[in-house]
Amino acid sequence: MRIMVLGGGGREHAIVHAFSRSKVTTKLHCCPGNPGIAKLAACHAGNPSDPFQMTALCKRLDIDLVFIGPEAPLVAGTADALRDAGILVMGPGKLGAQLEGSKVFSKNFMKKHGIPTSSFDCCQTIEECAAAIGKRSAPYVVKADGLAAGKGAFLLDTKEEAMTVCSMMLDDMILGAAGKKIIIEDFVEGQEMTILAITDGETVRILPSSQDHKRALDGDKGSNTGGMGAYSPVPWVDDAFLKKVEDTILMPTLEGLKKEGIPFCGVIYAGIMIKPDGSLSVLEYNVRLGDPEAQVVLPVFGGDFGEAVFACCKGDLAKVEWPAPECVALGVVMASGGYPETYQKGFPIRGLDQPMPDNILIFHAGTRFDAQGQVVTAGGRVLGVTALAETLPQAFHSVYQTIDRIQFQNRILRSDISKRVW
Repeated sequence: MRIMVLGGGGREHAIVHAFSRSKVTTKLHCCPGNPGIAKLAACHAGNPSDPFQMTALCKRLDIDLVFIGPEAPLVAGTADALRDAGILVMGPGKLGAQLEGSKVFSKNFMKKHGIPTSSFDCCQTIEECAAAIGKRSAPYVVKADGLAAGKGAFLLDTKEEAMTVCSMMLDDMILGAAGKKIIIEDFVEGQEMTILAITDGETVRILPSSQDHKRALDGDKGSNTGGMGAYSPVPWVDDAFLKKVEDTILMPTLEGLKKEGIPFCGVIYAGIMIKPDGSLSVLEYNVRLGDPEAQVVLPVFGGDFGEAVFACCKGDLAKVEWPAPECVALGVVMASGGYPETYQKGFPIRGLDQPMPDNILIFHAGTRFDAQGQVVTAGGRVLGVTALAETLPQAFHSVYQTIDRIQFQNRILRSDISKRVW
């Protein structure tokens, strides 16, 4: 098949890499792609969030299947336009994408369909925010309703701070339309966990478990980021835990979508909190693969990912073989100094052209070619370096040895990815 991947980050590089190893792939395309993706796929300029532009591009290239990587094109309805044009699409339409695109929709959806989540209030005025905050104790959880590029969730220590954030969203519009509605919810204590699954609307299949590291600094300190590294599978996750997630979260989600008449073919990402008593609470849904989770989950996936995606798009997911992972993966993000706040771009990246060990994968996240054709930094998260090995300690040593060979000005990274579990 001729396959198009929409997006240009580390997640999309991992998706392209997975398709490049699939027997169903004849030609790979990506829009817009990046310098790393360009080694595996033909890259095309364009805006994945423009449904009409993407439909025209895919028809011109005679694309058979499109995998939509980021959330913004899904919320914009790109999947709907492509399906209307007769193209197979991995990714939900605009209605299903509300699970991620609107916190108000997703929290009400969970409440309506009995999916465990924390108690919450939906607020549109400062007075409503004050009432919702007043009946809770610290820490206070405040979330913008819409997509905010990872900057819409706040954990605050005092009522004053919580009210200030609400005012900044509602009055100062610091997040634009995304902050016009606000969710204020109970804080949930426990261990955070990500479960990624794919569904054709009838069957759910869980991908290898993973855990990412959100904080910028070692020891889970510093600012929250989009993710500084991840590993897969998680050693303590067993079949009994996955069955619990499927029974209490994934299948009720699928049944809820059916009851609401919302077709869903794509990824369900459940951000879960495992409470001290062992019960589960859903923090949020995403409707696409996580980043950097995809960079470790897809390399250890035991089957043919292209075959699984094709079957999913055809409604045949239940028939696909689903072998267990045969190795572990550990990925570390190399970021720009200052990330996740202000950072500089345009620094040359040295060391990418040298031969790498067979067990190392380098995923480009925020890179571009400069006028001289050199690869330079172009984002907060620049590269994801993934090592495959038999054990996490082996992968750990391999990945950090490789990172020492790749340099760019002001680079930052965590030195303790996965150490909490071995």
